[in-house]
Amino acid sequence: MTPAARINAAIEVLQDIVERRRPAADALKDWGLSRRFAGSKDRAAVASLIYDALRRKASSAYAMASEEPRALVLGMLRGLRGLARDEIAALCSGENHAPAPLSADETALLTAFSDDDAPGWVRADVPEWLWPSFERAFGAMAVEEGQALAARAPVDLRVNRLKASREAVAKDLAHLQPEESAWSPDALRFQPGHDGRGPSLQTEPGFFAGAFEIQDEGSQLVTLLAGARPGDTVIDLCAGAGGKTLALAALMANRGNLYATDLDSRRLAPLHDRLARSGAAIVDIRIPRSRGHEPLADVAGQADLVLVDAPCTGSGTWRRNPDAKWRVRPGALAERVKDQAEVLARAARLVKPGGRIAYVTCSMLPEENDEAIRAFLGRHSGFSTVAPIDVLAGAESDFSLLARFATEFGLQLSPRRTGTDGFYLACLRRGD
Repeated sequence: MTPAARINAAIEVLQDIVERRRPAADALKDWGLSRRFAGSKDRAAVASLIYDALRRKASSAYAMASEEPRALVLGMLRGLRGLARDEIAALCSGENHAPAPLSADETALLTAFSDDDAPGWVRADVPEWLWPSFERAFGAMAVEEGQALAARAPVDLRVNRLKASREAVAKDLAHLQPEESAWSPDALRFQPGHDGRGPSLQTEPGFFAGAFEIQDEGSQLVTLLAGARPGDTVIDLCAGAGGKTLALAALMANRGNLYATDLDSRRLAPLHDRLARSGAAIVDIRIPRSRGHEPLADVAGQADLVLVDAPCTGSGTWRRNPDAKWRVRPGALAERVKDQAEVLARAARLVKPGGRIAYVTCSMLPEENDEAIRAFLGRHSGFSTVAPIDVLAGAESDFSLLARFATEFGLQLSPRRTGTDGFYLACLRRGD
């Protein structure tokens, strides 16, 4: 496919996404199955165009005076990819599967392209209904935080301490030009290429050997700061596919007891193979037999640490899932807040006196972060927060600079602040 044909295909698929309100991945899969002539590079290029258009949906729609898929793609080419008006016009010839020629209005809008006078939520590319939450969280820097969240994300890996060192993995992957990340001692970073994609790390021999896992540096940081130690009894209460479970096992040096569970047992399925690859030998996967069944009843009140990777809107991962921010609705936020209260109450029953709950979200929204902790403290008088400065002081490395990002009860990481996905961590201690 020519570059122009790829742009036309992106407009077509984006139309399907908008009309049917479906995930971009599903629409792209269907498009690929119906376009067998499109090679892997074509599919990757079309996907990159779509995701980039979704990253800048609000600002492009404002500058192009339209929310139509064509306007969003043209606006993205101008605002994000930096193509000049004439370069865009050359791609829109209407010939050989290229988009139709630019109209007079489109030409004028691309010439004067700007969102400088737009409302904050537009310049930040954040859904309008969520903008008050963003402003509460970030104040005068809310627009900059949103813009950073609308950028492309790098690919991070976590070196598995049970099998390798960062130096050894960096040497093995030298052909992919890894960078040592700024915060996590176990992280290596790979910048996205021109097409927005990172390297195919999961095809590398080291991945199959269990030397590393793909994990955002922010996810690594909050897991590390949770405070798991060798010999502890630790519960990963919302383990999902097990990314944090594997990191916990490595931090515990394979000593102690580590339980992994999830209310949705289907999410745990990939963890079995990942554990075998990683060499983690202390993990006990507990699968609920039915709704309301507590698979950890036999260890209630015994955990040194309960990690609650709470269900949330995922707003902190919008760099990687830009379509998700336009599909989330107020009702979904309210439902997640309810889920967070329930899982925190469950954690309270599992942690021992003097033990710790580490509450984690991949969210940028106060409703799911500090406000969730405030509500928990109001319901559970036997718990108190661990001051962020004390959380940082107890870590194995010097993370004192992260104290700048403390909130009332925890720490808020973000693409602009820490170069990571948006993660929140608050630690709670049960009274003796």
